[in-house]
Formats: sequence, structure tokens, C-alpha cells
Amino acid sequence: MRRRQPLALAAALAAALGLAACGGEDAATGSATTPAADDAVTVVASTNVYGAIASAIAGDAATVTSILSDPSADPHSYEANTRTQLELSRADVVIENGGGYDDFVDTMLDAAGDADPVVVDAVEVSGKDTTGEFNEHVWYDVATVRKVADAVEAALVQASPDDAATFTAGADALDAQLAGLEQRIAGDAGATRGARVAVTEPVPGYLLDALGAEDVTPEEFSEAIEEENDVPAAALRETLDLFTGGQVEALVYNEQTTGPQTEQVLAAARAAGVAVVPVTETLPEGQDYVTWMTANADAVAAALRA
Repeated sequence: MRRRQPLALAAALAAALGLAACGGEDAATGSATTPAADDAVTVVASTNVYGAIASAIAGDAATVTSILSDPSADPHSYEANTRTQLELSRADVVIENGGGYDDFVDTMLDAAGDADPVVVDAVEVSGKDTTGEFNEHVWYDVATVRKVADAVEAALVQASPDDAATFTAGADALDAQLAGLEQRIAGDAGATRGARVAVTEPVPGYLLDALGAEDVTPEEFSEAIEEENDVPAAALRETLDLFTGGQVEALVYNEQTTGPQTEQVLAAARAAGVAVVPVTETLPEGQDYVTWMTANADAVAAALRA
């Protein structure tokens, strides 16, 4: 967790400040706001995953805005706009993933010279080694989410000490749920350890690690999909052979990032009778983090045991 220092004001902020703030959801940005009392702490999260964590901790003591909240949209294609700039410039607390996933947050905070929110960076909080082939999708690691929740609680208390008791109670309740989810995944690992699995992207990587599964996807394939590049022909053939050759128990695919080559892989898995488990990068509407991740973990574990 860190507090940002003011930097030079960019022209984009001037345009943003000319906009009127509004609640609800914006079709262009996909941002969604959970309103609270007028004097509540203002929290802006880069995605509704972190927004859900903040809401669970703060309850009615915070207004939480999630910039990315559309489960049918590709987060990698998101382009921040003046509304995003305005929301960030007014935030008391900002929660970002970090690790290069949501760089637009830092770019816009740097532009907002007068903004000085407390910033929680999930990748920094995780303590993971970010060198080499780092998987930035840390919200699929429940142990990291527990650390992030602690950091969010501390940030909220710093922003509004009078509501500390509310934040502590919310954080304690959430941590108990997360601890239960960790135990559930650890219990499933006894039956899934060593299972071979393919993915379209490394989004569920930490969950697969926790279940003891072995990701055998050709690295060139998943990297190309994540970077929105064409998959080399040899890597695509090697990936398709995983299904026709019966080399994997399941395909876990990111349904928010699809294209002709991922669809080809999906079709190959189904044709071979391989279990298919869809996952997303943001929360489906109406779900909280624990409900969502429990469903993900149960679905993957069931596929690997089949």
C-alpha cells in the first residue's frame, strides 16, 4: 500500500473535470458504482473484483466504483476516458491490480496532480517475484486476495478513522470466508494433483497451481493469445494435439478473450470429449468474490476429477 505524491497536471484532467459525476453503470466504460452515504469514503477499483472486496469490507461506509465491470468485454481492450480520469481524481482510496495489468490507473493518477489517494497495488501486496514469466492475474490466488483485503482495510481506516470498527468487522468476516475457500481448494487438491490441463490464457494459473494441476499448454500459444497476436502455426498444432491425443483432462478458457484460434481450440476440446471450463477476469453481475471464486474452483476441480 502506498500514498501517491502529486505530479504534473495533464490536459486530460482538465477535460475530465468538466464532466458531471454520475452513478450506475456507463455503457462506454463498463464502470459501475455502489453508492453509499454522502460523507462516505470514495473508493475506485480498476476492476469489479477489487471493487467487490472493498464493498465487502466497507459496506455502507464507502462508495465503490469499479472501472471494469462488464464480464462480456475484454479487459485488455479497455481504453480509459475522461470519466475514468474524473473518478480517479476524486478517490480517497484506489485499488489496482498492478503488474502491468491496469497501467491506465497509474497513468491517470500521475496526470491528476491534485489527487492524493491511498493506493493499494495487489501485485505489490502479494509479494510475488515479478521477474521472468510473471502471471499478473493475482486475484486467482486466494492467499494474495487475503493480503489485499488486509491492505484495503488499512487504506480505508487511513481514509476514514471514524469508521475503523466497521472496516475491521467487514475485513474479519471476509477473511473468514477466504480462509474457508482456501481450505476447500486444498481439500480438492488431493484428487486433482498431477492432472494435466490446457488453458487459452494464464488467467486461472494460480488456481491451477493451488489444485496441483499441471498446465501443459505450449507457452507460445498462451502468450500469443494474451498479447492479442496470431498464434504461430506450430504452436497451434501442438495445442490441438493435446486434445486429439488425449493428453489433458480439461481445457480452462478465458471467455472474455476469444478469437478464431481460441475458438478452434475450444472446438477441438469438445470434439475430443475433453471437459471445458470457462473462466472470466471480472465478476459476473450480482456475484461477490467468494461466491464467484468458489464456483470457479469447484468447476475446475470437478473437470480435473472427471
